[in-house]
Amino acid sequence: MGELDRAVDLLSNADALLVCAGAGMGVDSGLPTFRDDRGFWRAYPPFKQLGVGFAELATPAPFVTDPTLAWGFYGHRLDLYRRAVPHAGFEVLWCWGSAVPSGMGVLTSNIDGLFQRAGFDRVAEVHGSIHHLQCVRPCSDDVWPADGLVVEVDPQSMRATGPLPCCRNCGGLARPNVLMFGDSCWVGTRSWDGLDELTAWRRGLREANLVVLELGAGSAVQTVRRHAELASTANGALIRINPQDPQIRDGRGVSLALGAAEALTGIDARLVSLR
Repeated sequence: MGELDRAVDLLSNADALLVCAGAGMGVDSGLPTFRDDRGFWRAYPPFKQLGVGFAELATPAPFVTDPTLAWGFYGHRLDLYRRAVPHAGFEVLWCWGSAVPSGMGVLTSNIDGLFQRAGFDRVAEVHGSIHHLQCVRPCSDDVWPADGLVVEVDPQSMRATGPLPCCRNCGGLARPNVLMFGDSCWVGTRSWDGLDELTAWRRGLREANLVVLELGAGSAVQTVRRHAELASTANGALIRINPQDPQIRDGRGVSLALGAAEALTGIDARLVSLR
């Protein structure tokens, strides 16, 4: 039996589905993954000319030392993610989740909001969301939507050129509500609330047969992988989908060396043929 057929077998007997998604889930929607500075610079050539790497920008420090550069990067990403369209794999997942008796939950390290745009309502964004803001200091635990925010960015210098977003409470500089490297100022209340809701749903499953789908989660930052492995410990019903690093340490579950859209649509075609 091939790996796709093994995945079909697991899903055919699922009562509930847990999706654990990393950056690779967004690749088929045209979003970069920033696996290293080479990938980052391919997506943002001006930063290569400046000699600035992803790790330097993905910290809270530039919002204090160079806010126009920091908001140039995150303002461009905000626009990019707003324009991104969920790929076909999202619809496949949504249909599967609607068909199983105990429903579906999502845990993701992605900040792009694609799951919500695709219609999912039980989503824990463990690294925050670029579509929400907080105070840089922060002056409070307030997190608010970035709806209507437009940051003008000079494509040559990658600096924000217009007014920078302000905290709606103290009037100081605002920043995305995104967990960055070395980030002691991130306000995680919104993400923790989502994780609490997901945890409560999982506890309510009791004896339900839970199948875990891990999609595009790399091994460099293991938040998503660890959650998927722990969630599937009881029955080994883990489907890991990753074109570069699909191996599962204990050999249990299903490993698919494919992109998210290709794997999900391929599995779905087999499921449809069985109906």
